[in-house]
Amino acid sequence: MVLLTPENACQYTGFAPNGKTEACKPAAPAAEAGKKLMCIIVPPVENPFFGTQQEIAAKKAEELGYEALKLVHDDDANKQMELIETCIGKGAAAIILDNAGADATVAAVQKAKDAGIPTFLIDREITKEGVAVAQIVSNNYQGATILAEYFAELMGEKGEYIELTGKDTDTNAHVRSQGYHDVLDQISGMKMVAQQTANWSQTEGYSVMESLLQAHPEVKGVICGNDTMALGAQAALLAAGRKDVIVVGFDGSDDVNESILKGEIDAGALQPVAELATQAVIQADLFIRTGSTGKPEKQTIDMVLLTPENACQYTGFAPNGKTSCP
Repeated sequence: MVLLTPENACQYTGFAPNGKTEACKPAAPAAEAGKKLMCIIVPPVENPFFGTQQEIAAKKAEELGYEALKLVHDDDANKQMELIETCIGKGAAAIILDNAGADATVAAVQKAKDAGIPTFLIDREITKEGVAVAQIVSNNYQGATILAEYFAELMGEKGEYIELTGKDTDTNAHVRSQGYHDVLDQISGMKMVAQQTANWSQTEGYSVMESLLQAHPEVKGVICGNDTMALGAQAALLAAGRKDVIVVGFDGSDDVNESILKGEIDAGALQPVAELATQAVIQADLFIRTGSTGKPEKQTIDMVLLTPENACQYTGFAPNGKTSCP
């Protein structure tokens, strides 16, 4: 037999000499490379909101000298726990997380904290404070109210409308719906004839809208809890020849911005995704280096109303430098 050591292990493959004769050069361990790991865990990246968010966070982490590990929990709390355990096992320096449930996530974040790994939540809050270092979210209520006001204006403050809501386990779904209703319920001429979840899904948005349109053929408007549901609803309405129905989304994705500019979806509310993701990584880096972010745990960033007059000024959930639309 042959004694295998770091000096000769590269000279054998498939239990036999492979022809190499030079001494092996072991790769430097990750610790010697000087890079700390930052995990970035988000919901399904098929939704451009989450995909963009993850890419921006990963790019910023790499700019600051970290190795970025991009993971997806698919809105599954059990999978999320497994991914966080993976990050703990890898000795991550921090976790950036868009979570899989306001209640279900508390235990996972606590587990990371107990392991000495700080978590920075973006986009979605959890139901307990003092577990994550930061919870950085869009001002969903503010965004919902300005969108609802514009929706009412588009409808002439009268007529039947439908609301498509997000996942019931997501705090944002409830906050947005509350913002909508705090505005729309005060307008006597407007009547909500149906409220149903489409679980943030474009496919479900299509099927739910298709069904609700048959039950409520006189509907004049549809207000949605996010962009993917709005795109699904709009597709169903177009398939039914109902170009007259007003549809508004919520997120500010490029797909919806393009739809607004084409005169299909009528409006939206832009979440400052780039700022959320960037701030989370900057604060994580600061916390790793100093033990503090210098900011409160709960942080909100205001949203922007998107209309045909300004939709072209935003790309990738951020201003693109344009000052006017054609």
